[in-house]
Amino acid sequence: MPPVNLLIKPASSACNMNCKYCFYRDVSCHREEAFQGILSLETLESAVKGAMEYAEGSCSFLFQGGEPTLAGLDFYRQVVAMEQKYAKPGVKIYNAIQTNGYQLEEDWFPFFHENSFLVGVSLDGPAELHNLNRQDNAGKNTFNQVMRTITLLKRFQVEYSVLCVLTGRNARSIERIYHFYRKQGISRLQFIPCLEPLDKPRGETDYHLSVEAYGEFLVRIFDLWMQDLQKGDYVSIRHLDNWIRILLGGCPESCGMAGRCSIQFVVEGDGGVYPCDFYVLDSLRLGTVGQNSFKEMASSPIAEEFLQSSLEVPKECAACSFYPLCRNGCRRDRVSSMDGLPGQNYFCSALRHFFSKRGRELEQAAVYLSHFSPCI
Repeated sequence: MPPVNLLIKPASSACNMNCKYCFYRDVSCHREEAFQGILSLETLESAVKGAMEYAEGSCSFLFQGGEPTLAGLDFYRQVVAMEQKYAKPGVKIYNAIQTNGYQLEEDWFPFFHENSFLVGVSLDGPAELHNLNRQDNAGKNTFNQVMRTITLLKRFQVEYSVLCVLTGRNARSIERIYHFYRKQGISRLQFIPCLEPLDKPRGETDYHLSVEAYGEFLVRIFDLWMQDLQKGDYVSIRHLDNWIRILLGGCPESCGMAGRCSIQFVVEGDGGVYPCDFYVLDSLRLGTVGQNSFKEMASSPIAEEFLQSSLEVPKECAACSFYPLCRNGCRRDRVSSMDGLPGQNYFCSALRHFFSKRGRELEQAAVYLSHFSPCI
């Protein structure tokens, strides 16, 4: 039995914001039913029980959306109670939630602290950049509400990180964004290239991130990070942390940097289970919580085909000296080949640009940080 990671969408695709680049709104619109309901407590219990029975070593529950806090705080109190009910010796339990941080009442924060939730908050930098793409359903700006959430997370000593969706505009403004985060005392960061609609060519959206812009971003954010590191100020940036782990002989924790897909067990509002957050599609439904065990779903033909199709290594990658670090990136960024299988990463030349410009410095940073393993 393996460690188990469940990514649960308790409010399905429902959200109290209307972000222009929302990938899950696009994914859900490609299903027969976009909104699949609020996860019932009965189905939640089946998910927790089944995951704990299947898990060995650790069992992680990550809540996403849509906006997962729309399920209500009582839902999460039930989560903790069920985890305690089905806990078993030798299996550590971890909880995390990714929220837009919008309109959270204060009673959420002592709960997060008391139950050791890691809280990810989506914040695209200072107000004018954040509000450019992240407004509520009435078209109102959300920056002030999200900053209130950050303040409360600090006050209640909740472990948290900040996620920035990387658009073309954000990539060009990375120095401003980074210095804003640092001024706010934010030191755990994740930059995610925006995803464009499943059925449209790249470059047609106004938030498009070009290959050239991403390549320059990678160099510039590394330089900012390195400047702080040289001053003894370590900032956790997820993609850099993962590359350093690889350089030090470890395994990346980010599935998109592993070189192959894994089964995430994405649980939708109706109990349906899917292999990946980016592919919660009818054709990839592995089964249903309470009807199929996680072991059955992990070994199903759909799961096996999904995993197998990610193993192909393009000939350009096999011959590339940077492949051991790049690993062709996330499946969603791989351009489909003539046979329909994932091909070479869309951002290949951006990654080559970074490794050729800063590869040696990255290796030096890895050697330095190897003496401070808790950092990575």
